[in-house]
Amino acid sequence: MLLTLGLNHNTAPIDIREKLVFAPEQLNDSLQALTNLSSIEEAAILSTCNRTEIYCDVATLQTDELIAWLASHHRLDEKNIREYLYSHTEQQSIKHMSRVACGLDSMVLGEPQILGQMKTAYQRAAEAGTLGKYLGRLFQHTFQVAKKVRTDTAIGSSPVSIAFAGVKLAQQIFGQLKNQTALLIGAGETIELSAQHLKEQGIGRLIVANRTLEKAHAIASQGNGYAI
Repeated sequence: MLLTLGLNHNTAPIDIREKLVFAPEQLNDSLQALTNLSSIEEAAILSTCNRTEIYCDVATLQTDELIAWLASHHRLDEKNIREYLYSHTEQQSIKHMSRVACGLDSMVLGEPQILGQMKTAYQRAAEAGTLGKYLGRLFQHTFQVAKKVRTDTAIGSSPVSIAFAGVKLAQQIFGQLKNQTALLIGAGETIELSAQHLKEQGIGRLIVANRTLEKAHAIASQGNGYAI
């Protein structure tokens, strides 16, 4: 039985979303811990700045067990996150995954970045050994749907990521960016894309702030900026 549990920019504020992010370097261990639950046979995790979603093939429907695991894994009180979560089963899960992959559930409608992130979730689950035939086929079906939608409709004709939209908004507000200073907080994929777009638009000064200085420096160096 297919079960999806998650939260996104529509259901949870950023401070809650940040607490439920799965760090890339710990994702393998997280997937292994998840499939150690007796009811879960296969699992994959999609974790971005705007959403965290767990896709599972379960022997029995145990949504409460999955919520309890998610809270415990992130050392949170279950009652503090439950109201922000949504769950889907079977056909609703399949429809939801397709909407996500097509960018229909994104903050910026049709943004292309999410499809790549879903492919990464698929690859990481395969590497961790938690992706079986059922979820594997489901992900492949989802990717085919996303490709067809972007080919047959106008949704992918002018792809705009959140990072690109943010830089365009800055240009609308400040005009030329060559005399401006940009502060980017974090070191994820969206921040990296933002740094690239800012560099392309001639940003005067770039600062990247992150808890891990090494990651911040790697991004800042692309735009002749510095890390803090």
